[in-house]
Amino acid sequence: MEVLLHQIDAFADAPFTGNPAAVMPLLEWLPDELLQHLAEENNLAETAFYTSVLPLAAGMAPDDGPALHLRWFTPEQEIDMCGHATMAAAAQILEDLHPGADRVHFFTRSGWLSVDRTDDDEFVLDLPAMPSVDVVPDPELVAAVGVRVMRALTGQDEILVLATEREVREARPNIAAFPKLPRGVVITAPGDTADFVSRYFAPGAVPEDPVTGSAHAQLTPIWSRDLGRIDLTARQLSARGGRMRCTLAADRVLLTGRCHRYLDGVVNLPG
Repeated sequence: MEVLLHQIDAFADAPFTGNPAAVMPLLEWLPDELLQHLAEENNLAETAFYTSVLPLAAGMAPDDGPALHLRWFTPEQEIDMCGHATMAAAAQILEDLHPGADRVHFFTRSGWLSVDRTDDDEFVLDLPAMPSVDVVPDPELVAAVGVRVMRALTGQDEILVLATEREVREARPNIAAFPKLPRGVVITAPGDTADFVSRYFAPGAVPEDPVTGSAHAQLTPIWSRDLGRIDLTARQLSARGGRMRCTLAADRVLLTGRCHRYLDGVVNLPG
């Protein structure tokens, strides 16, 4: 049995930047154990699997564009949300399967998500805005990250706000010392090279994620309030680096970026 494999860098301005994701189209769902083995073998932060067969729970698609069932797996487990792998899957579908379409819809564990393609060959990922609330900084977490924290918030991720872009770039967290967390930790600050910058750490999943779309669904409302604008530019200061434009649209966040295809291949499965 052969399964196609595409590796695509999302939120990438150039080759070897952004966040790489594996995208694997399926005619029908394979056993979950096999999907997990494939994600482990791909050894990327996330592998996106999709089929054209929608589950009954999906109901009606938002409109008449292509609609597919999308799932995300890390090398360790299935997850509820992944922004960059969703954008990568959309880029592959709109380039290979539906070149005449400019929007694709995905039914996921987080409900319906959509991605639009612009006239400039950018992709716009539509995510639900994630709320966060101010909290007292956790001394154990602050010590593990090794930074001077101006403000702390919690939501889907833990957010530590720093004073400057330089402090975000130069932080050297001790990942092994992180307390147990539901998901990940974002350090962020006002930017010199963008409106805001960030880095993302997820112990147990990936020590540092190159570019994290889902985290920006939480960061965008925070910085939109603080900066007084709904349209913002963002940079994630990982070694690979990534850029995006972020728009707060009521209870949604629109993330705009580019994708670069790295490889296309075929996986040979037993049986």
